Amino acid sequence: MLKKAFVAPDPGRLRLRFALRAVVGIGLAVAACGAVGHSLVAAITGGLAALLALFTVTDATVRGQAVTTALLPVVGLPVLAVAALLHDLPLGRDLAFLAIVGAGVYARRWGPRGHSLGVFAFMMFFATQFLHTVPGQLPELYAAVLLSLLAAFAVRFGLWCYERGLPPAAVPAPPTGTGLARTTTRQAIQATAGSAFALATGQVLSHERWYWAVGATWWVFVNTASRGETLVRSFRRALGTVIGVVVGLLVAVPLDGAAVPTAALVACCVFGIFYTAAVSYTWMMLAVTLMAGLLYGSLGVLDPDLLVLRVTETTVGALGAALAVLLVLPVTTHATTDAWIQRALRCVHACTAEAAARLAGSATADPAPRVAELEALLGRVRMSLAPLVHPLSPLRARKARARQVLALLDDCARQVRGLASIAADPEASHDARLTAACQRVEAAVEALTAPGEPGERATVLSAAPQPPAAEPALVHLHGLERALAELATPLRSSPRAPLADA
Repeated sequence: MLKKAFVAPDPGRLRLRFALRAVVGIGLAVAACGAVGHSLVAAITGGLAALLALFTVTDATVRGQAVTTALLPVVGLPVLAVAALLHDLPLGRDLAFLAIVGAGVYARRWGPRGHSLGVFAFMMFFATQFLHTVPGQLPELYAAVLLSLLAAFAVRFGLWCYERGLPPAAVPAPPTGTGLARTTTRQAIQATAGSAFALATGQVLSHERWYWAVGATWWVFVNTASRGETLVRSFRRALGTVIGVVVGLLVAVPLDGAAVPTAALVACCVFGIFYTAAVSYTWMMLAVTLMAGLLYGSLGVLDPDLLVLRVTETTVGALGAALAVLLVLPVTTHATTDAWIQRALRCVHACTAEAAARLAGSATADPAPRVAELEALLGRVRMSLAPLVHPLSPLRARKARARQVLALLDDCARQVRGLASIAADPEASHDARLTAACQRVEAAVEALTAPGEPGERATVLSAAPQPPAAEPALVHLHGLERALAELATPLRSSPRAPLADA
């Protein structure tokens, strides 16, 4: 697990730059709040706002990211006001919190911007519970949030906008549909139901820290799209929290809020959150839990019992999420995975067509954006298949099938990347056989994505033997044909049937 988090490949050192920029941006935000005389509570609220601005905004273009960041206070400040005004009205506060949970998850239907605004609204309400905000504090908190967002904006789009030199990020759109067929609608209902369970049970455990359970349920649902993904994420959240509490008992409690070492360790936690988020949810939660303990220490309320309570409340929240996805409008892992795989396969064809057109002399064809989109889609496929390839999964046949699908899709991606790199060479020549090979790839993709239930055994694909090719582009196309033909077995047979070589 440690190797996965800190030794995982980091092409272009993007994760490293992402984490270092976060430390700079959040540090600048907190320093600015201190410089103008804001209280510790306001500085923490501002630091959280900067963290969310740097962490959750993932629009495809730099301009889109800037617009979303500018919109954060539009949703965040009213939520702060509502939460503070309802501070002494528990029933109204609880109903408002659940409404924000449902709306925040439902907003994902509008893509990365809706997701970012939904997360920011939820966390502003959560922060008021964490800091026990009352109406009299609102002017200072408003100023702190705006100042911190301005600092984060200056760092992200001025001081250190490394995205400006990169191609636009490929962000897969959420699954489509209408009504209850739309995944985001189902998840909004699930998240609200799970949060209601977490809120009620959390309040039985603690009238002061019940919101931890709701927070755990909320974050389990973030970036998941199926029952299996949510269950795995629930387990990883609980595991990361337990480890974080143990570390907190050894580190945060002895510090007892000492300013300089606490600030240094919070900065390390921020780095850990951003650096590990893409590769290990468990390690990210460890960093979040330790940071929360350090902040409680700085507020003078940290003790071992509080950390133990956090584990209990987090477990309740994870349980609420698990029950919701199992019992309320469940979205099966197979249905979600199949949708992402089909989108990835169509993208393979689009990449191939763009590369072939480029090799044929088209000045407008460019496979690079499609390749980036394919990488993003394969990331979603891996996330969706994670429950099946998890070491604790008892479904041996499905695990073998999922691993074979991932291996073959990775092979497709390698061949597509190679083909795109050749197409980018202005000296590359066009071979007439490329057209025929591209047509075979198109036919293979159409056969794999044709409607039909697993087990019906649609037309069996086979890669026709091809003479050895000296042209590099043809080598990649023939490899792509073979991988697509081999995908027919795991994709078109029953998911419960054992593979011949399993």
